[in-house]
Amino acid sequence: MSSAETTIGSKLAHPVICVVGATASGKTDLAVDLGLALGGQVVSADSMQVYRGMDIGTGKLPQDQRLVPHHGFDLVDPGEPYSAALFQPYARTCFKRICDENQVPILCGGTGFYVRAAIDAYEFPPGEQVENPVRERWTSFAQEQGAHALWVELEKVDPRSAAVIHENNVKRVIRAFEMLSEGSCYADQLEALQTIPQALPAVFIGLEWDRDVLYDRINRRVDHMIELGLVEEVQGLLDQGLREGITAPQAIGYKEIVSYLDGNCTLDEAVEQIKMATRRYAKRQGTWFRKDMRITWLYPQGKSSQELLQEALEIIQPKLASGIPV
Repeated sequence: MSSAETTIGSKLAHPVICVVGATASGKTDLAVDLGLALGGQVVSADSMQVYRGMDIGTGKLPQDQRLVPHHGFDLVDPGEPYSAALFQPYARTCFKRICDENQVPILCGGTGFYVRAAIDAYEFPPGEQVENPVRERWTSFAQEQGAHALWVELEKVDPRSAAVIHENNVKRVIRAFEMLSEGSCYADQLEALQTIPQALPAVFIGLEWDRDVLYDRINRRVDHMIELGLVEEVQGLLDQGLREGITAPQAIGYKEIVSYLDGNCTLDEAVEQIKMATRRYAKRQGTWFRKDMRITWLYPQGKSSQELLQEALEIIQPKLASGIPV
């Protein structure tokens, strides 16, 4: 990547259209509709869709349904390290190339930190992007002792950071240890994140449903994943020797099916666990995005896709026409 492609202050010919919200809220459908209406391309901001072979369980849009070009899928194999620090230059390179083709970049996803990394002036320390002996040490500890034991160790030395990281988020707990070794604090970083200025021109659209309706959509989505062959997808990944990657704590939908395949629970129990974990994740996503005052919220309930698209266009088109300063 050239420096021109990754410079934070680079002026884009078009603002980035950010479509955000909880899982199963309909972000992908709206992003595709916007791409067709505006002449755009979609960049996925989803920390799990970057993994090859993890298609059904991550809700990755199938090839035959990508009616506009999509970026951000299948970047690494399960188990390979990937982070917001790596996503930032990747996404910005995509934005520039899309604008160079005189098309509109559309950032679509539910991983809030990836969205902010792509759009805002966030500078990642070197330890985020390269292999780190501290990371290797605590990764081994987590594999041997488990996620809870790892989190307890963090609580001993950095209780403020432990308080804002879920114990199952092994990757984030390890990052907190890395930051301690660098003389900084994850909790301080998280607090500072709320005041980091915007680096790229952008328009933010969010999709929000009544909670019960969203949870029903999640439940039906999980059932559909099973029908599409999630069990077979997981078995195929296991056959390739990718167990470690797909049983990571953040791999919702995969670690539960592995438990079923290992004989630790029934398929019905695994499916219910996926639904519960996904609902909890959606709640955390909602909490994250509601803190961002730049987002204009749309409420899809009871509306057709065309009505929703029209509402979004009424927000976006004036800003596309006038341009948005960084």
